[in-house]
Amino acid sequence: MSTFFMFGQYSSKGLKEMSQERTGFIVDLIDKYGGKVYSMHVLLGDNDLVFIVDLPSTEQAMKASVALSKQTGISFTSSPAVTVDEFDGMISDF
Repeated sequence: MSTFFMFGQYSSKGLKEMSQERTGFIVDLIDKYGGKVYSMHVLLGDNDLVFIVDLPSTEQAMKASVALSKQTGISFTSSPAVTVDEFDGMISDF
């Protein structure tokens, strides 16, 4: 599993359809692609949302991102992430 940060921006359609049910739908959709949602946060600034999720591959992250965008009216971009400890291990050879 790999960790991804999924950044969302609401469209006008996305704003109109805000609900707890849609939040549950999002969690279920991530699960459908083999993932797990660790946290969901609302932001101020360039992005409206960030989800921290684990997904099995970049391909599954891309599929989930597109499916969420199409079905929720929220435009998503996803970025892979590693912990600082993992990164330190990666660069220990330098």
